[in-house]
Amino acid sequence: MAKITVLGAGGWGMALAISQQAKGHSVTIWSPFEEEVRLLQTERENKKLLNGVKLPPEIAITSDLSCVAGSAVTIIAVPSGAVRSVAASLSGQKDFGIVVNVAKGIEKDTFLRLSQVIRSELPEARIAVLSGPSHAEEVARGIPTSVVVASQSMVISQIVQDMLAGDALRIYTSDDLIGVELGGALKNIIAVAAGFCDGLGLGDNSKAALITRGIAEMARLGVCMGAKEYTFAGLTGIGDLVVTCTSLHSRDNRFGNKVGKGVPVKQALAEVGTVEGYYAAYVAHQLAQKYQIEMPITEECYAVLYEEKDVHEVVNDLMKRPKGSEH
Repeated sequence: MAKITVLGAGGWGMALAISQQAKGHSVTIWSPFEEEVRLLQTERENKKLLNGVKLPPEIAITSDLSCVAGSAVTIIAVPSGAVRSVAASLSGQKDFGIVVNVAKGIEKDTFLRLSQVIRSELPEARIAVLSGPSHAEEVARGIPTSVVVASQSMVISQIVQDMLAGDALRIYTSDDLIGVELGGALKNIIAVAAGFCDGLGLGDNSKAALITRGIAEMARLGVCMGAKEYTFAGLTGIGDLVVTCTSLHSRDNRFGNKVGKGVPVKQALAEVGTVEGYYAAYVAHQLAQKYQIEMPITEECYAVLYEEKDVHEVVNDLMKRPKGSEH
């Protein structure tokens, strides 16, 4: 049995905490929000994010960050925009073990991958990234799930694999940290577009084409940034993309669906909550210009989300692009 600390009391953090407690680890959930801590300590449930899922009484919940001391693994499970501040807070602590980031995104102002953000705040830390098709609602209920862990050190990846894998959570290792991170971040943009499809009342053919061409432009950018193309054919590429584009568990999909039905972007954001694809679309738009590559789906999402383009024009503009070869 090892000590596992989860930083973040959202759905994904709670799901991982439940998964690790079931494996026999000693688990603590940390949240900086006193009211959230009191609610979870009292009700042992987050009805908004994981309705019907109870936290086992063995899982401790605290707002004291010193709880990380003695951890074999500290998991950062907060929205991508909060990763830097949490890592900075962690820099004042000692003996927090391997830092495993499970947030998916790219920092807006710096265009850094999240492992790079953590590295900038914790230069000496051992860092890994866990990603893949993994809805919290299913992981928390013990539904079989497969994900990928990547690090600059395969030894660290293997330690995390051995530590966190369980009967219902299968973990593969990868030597492509860049690809694993970019797959997890960029797929959220395509999931927003998939939501557009649903909101506009399009069919299965449309969504299949969107997913297929979406993975193509994700890989195109990824390779330019140093990723390995084959990674995007795996769990953190096509796997995560499919589940995020097709499930109503996905906030990106629900958000896109609302926008496709005519709900204003800002209102849809307020109704859904954190939508990583909204922020990723801005960053990917900038990166596509930097590397001078075509990312038509991403560009259309950016235009709708940031330039007030009518979502009804997206399909027509994508279908009328110049003819080309698939590969």
